[in-house]
Amino acid sequence: MKTRHRTAGFSLIEVMCAILILGIGLVGLTQGITTALSSSKESELQTTAALIAAGRIETLRAEGYLMDGESEGECGAGLSLYRWKQSVTSTTIDGLHEVEVVVQNSKSGQAIYELRTLLFDPPIFSTLDESSSRRDSARSKRKERRQR
Repeated sequence: MKTRHRTAGFSLIEVMCAILILGIGLVGLTQGITTALSSSKESELQTTAALIAAGRIETLRAEGYLMDGESEGECGAGLSLYRWKQSVTSTTIDGLHEVEVVVQNSKSGQAIYELRTLLFDPPIFSTLDESSSRRDSARSKRKERRQR
C-alpha cells in the first residue's frame, strides 16, 4: 500500500510572506492618510490667513483714509494662532499707497500669507452748495493725516 501525504493548508513561509505584504500595505495606507490630513490642515491655515489679510485691506478701505506707517495686531480669541502686520507707504503718484499685509503664526513668527495691493485715498467730493471753507477744512485734515 502506498501512503500518500496530503498537503492541505499553508506553509509557514507562505503565511509570513502574506503578513509582510499586508504590513507594507497598511504602512502605505497610514502614510497616505497622514499626508492627506496634514495637507488639509495646511490648506485651512492658508485659507484663514488669506481671509485675515483681505479683511485688513477691506478695513483700510472702509475707514475712508490711509495713513502711512506700520501697525500690527492680534486676530482675536478665536484666531489666537494668527497675528498680522501691515505697512502703508506712499508711492510717487499723489494719493496712491502701497499696502502690504503679512499674516504670521503667533507662536513661531513664521509668515503664513502675504498680500500686497495699491489703494487710492478716497477723493473729497464737494457739492455746489458747500462753502469753500468746508473744502479747505477737509483738505487740511487730509494733509494732517498724511503728516502723522
